[in-house]
Amino acid sequence: MRVLFAASEATPFIKTGGLADVIGSLPREIKNRGVDVRIILPKYNEIPDAFKQKMNIIKKFTVPFGEQNQGCGIETLTCEDIVFYFVDNDQYIKKPKLYGYEDNSERFAFFCKAVLDSLPYLAFKPEIIHSHDWHTAMISTLLNTQYKNNEFYSNIKTIFTIHNLYYQVIFPRNILDLFGYSHFNMEELELHGNVSFMKGALVYSDIITTVSKSYAQEIQTPYYGYNLDRIIKKRNKDLYGIINGIDYDEFNPEDNKHIFKTYTSESINNKVINKLELQKLLGLSVTNDVPILAIISRLVPQKGLDLISQVLNDILQENLQLVVLGVGQQDYENMFKKAASELPDKVSANLTFDEELAHRIYAGADFLLMPSIFEPCGISQLIALRYGTIPIVRETGGLKDTVGSYGFTFTNINALDMLHTVRRAIAYFHNKQEWARMSKNAMECDNRWSIAALQYINLYTKLLGGEELVKINT
Repeated sequence: MRVLFAASEATPFIKTGGLADVIGSLPREIKNRGVDVRIILPKYNEIPDAFKQKMNIIKKFTVPFGEQNQGCGIETLTCEDIVFYFVDNDQYIKKPKLYGYEDNSERFAFFCKAVLDSLPYLAFKPEIIHSHDWHTAMISTLLNTQYKNNEFYSNIKTIFTIHNLYYQVIFPRNILDLFGYSHFNMEELELHGNVSFMKGALVYSDIITTVSKSYAQEIQTPYYGYNLDRIIKKRNKDLYGIINGIDYDEFNPEDNKHIFKTYTSESINNKVINKLELQKLLGLSVTNDVPILAIISRLVPQKGLDLISQVLNDILQENLQLVVLGVGQQDYENMFKKAASELPDKVSANLTFDEELAHRIYAGADFLLMPSIFEPCGISQLIALRYGTIPIVRETGGLKDTVGSYGFTFTNINALDMLHTVRRAIAYFHNKQEWARMSKNAMECDNRWSIAALQYINLYTKLLGGEELVKINT
């Protein structure tokens, strides 16, 4: 099978969030199982020069776009046995940063069209284009409307993965003028008088996936569906929830250069050394008699920060230490700054992004607090489990699907329910025998990418007319 992933970012080239981790890891697992999978990305300015210098130009061509023909280049580089393609363009792609521009709609509209126009030059004709999130959502629409009568494109199938429906992005109607074809109607791209690229992908993609089974159910409801729940519900027979994984080589407490002391589920006592060293590093009281409650997150409402703010004083009255790592809204940052200044031996507020410190907190903390209002999948709880750090989460999306008996959960969007769950977890911490067993079980649960890879291959096989290898329960 030949599959082309289209995405806006991927490690190791460029990253702003979890999408890049998925695109950087999942295709390798799929390729290891015999699929010829390749990836196409924008060639951003921020891609390190060390990578740019190794890229080879395949073709320079023009892309009809609005009233102009935009100059475009397609370049390639093989990294870790995966072939990457890069779309180059001066006006839309080469900007000082990835996102946040007023012409974002035009930028990624161009990228989607350039992806399709580049295919005849690649010496690789995909049987399936697997697109990810709104940045690549127009690929399915264009392929099945403007390109469908071109024999080269006629048999290409499409899969669209929703990583986070909340970030669908809505654009003015005139964006469609750039395609020279109007898709502005209720059956295609129109959404309350504006344009939703993601709606088009939901209409035209052969298969739709999202990143957990529970989230696949949630987005069929008005609360989580963000005005797209009706079309998603209409397509529910083609909708699959496949839980994300994590890179077990990158997040490996047995062989990790970032943490103070390596350990496994069989030598889990060494985890305590990481805790004591973390306390020293952050200026907290050094003791194993109280649990460390960690928050490693963007500090935004989605992640449940309003719940935390309502009961933070109550949490800090408990016999625990709080370690925070992340950036976000100023009011949340100020809240943690204030707590750290008032209780410096009990609270550490690290309002930054620090990869090494993140690994050390995962390894040294006892609990990870993640009370998300919604969470399509979530990566932090999977990393925490890998390190034997017990998640405390709200039962939503991927958190519901992955934590279960390995951690502590609550159901309602309610600060007192969260507080009660934190207290229940603290009580459990003091039963050392049970606590060691729980941490060991957490480390031994399997959240590697290989499971998701097999499920995606199953969908590719089904899409190309083969028999499903395993039935995916949506």
